[in-house]
Amino acid sequence: MYRFLLTPRWWGINVFVLLAIPFCVFMGSWQLSRFEARVDDQRTAEAQADSARTETPRPLAEMLPVDKATYGKRVTASGRYGEQLLVPDRELDGRQGFYVLTLLRTDGGRTLPVVRGWLPGTADAAKAPAPPAGEVSVTGALQASETPGDNGVSAQGGLPPGQTGAISTASLVNLVDDDLYDAWVTLGTADAGMTAVPASAPSGTGLDLKAFQNLGYTGEWFVFAGFVVFMWFRLLRREVEFARDAELGITEPDAPTSPETTSPEITSRETASPEVGSSPTAQAEAEIEAEAETPAAPEPAQDADVEASTPVR
Repeated sequence: MYRFLLTPRWWGINVFVLLAIPFCVFMGSWQLSRFEARVDDQRTAEAQADSARTETPRPLAEMLPVDKATYGKRVTASGRYGEQLLVPDRELDGRQGFYVLTLLRTDGGRTLPVVRGWLPGTADAAKAPAPPAGEVSVTGALQASETPGDNGVSAQGGLPPGQTGAISTASLVNLVDDDLYDAWVTLGTADAGMTAVPASAPSGTGLDLKAFQNLGYTGEWFVFAGFVVFMWFRLLRREVEFARDAELGITEPDAPTSPETTSPEITSRETASPEVGSSPTAQAEAEIEAEAETPAAPEPAQDADVEASTPVR
């Protein structure tokens, strides 16, 4: 009954199933590991944020370049505030507002972008407090340059003068002529009249939308594996039922018609009638054979005719 499993068709089906199931399981496990890695990053970032509140701030130069180990750490820098910019469309505690970004020209000659705080409403330079004058020392959480379009960072262009959509070196070099650090700092204590901006998680880490996409892909791959198994059993069951019905005579497998099952009437007609498309000689021979098989009509008796025609004397 199960001999059909050895046919070429079922060899192909079985090979496909044996390759598809491990592949789907592997891809689902890989997506799950991506999600678990993001969960671990989120926990690490939270632990770093908690420890950073109690750690002693370190000089900015010792914490560069920014990576996962230094992201969110407290740093300190000294210098003089220069040009001030606004970063519109930033949400804080469910409210829309804007960041006040001031460039700090450090004693080392390079410029560090510093987010001094957040204000609600539409970005307006008149609402932003002026930066302190003279030499200042700032302390805040170290952040990496933002990527437009990622983690809620606006990617729109055409902003009014004095505004930038992203706090990144690539965006700021088009607005100022300073030698910028590839990093920025958000103050732990905002200046008067503003709200402090909390440190964010590194890009590509944490429980963001991409993390839950990885979790969704995990479920999809495992569903695909289950679907392959389901379809294989369904095809197998159908083939077994067809083979069983054939053994019981309920259904007959496709086969050419045997001579024994041919109707005698059809056979005689096929024998008697010439085939379509045969040669004229063959047709003539068939006609002669048909005439020979047809019995001849009896001839009338001549004696009776003679007697009938002789007059009686």
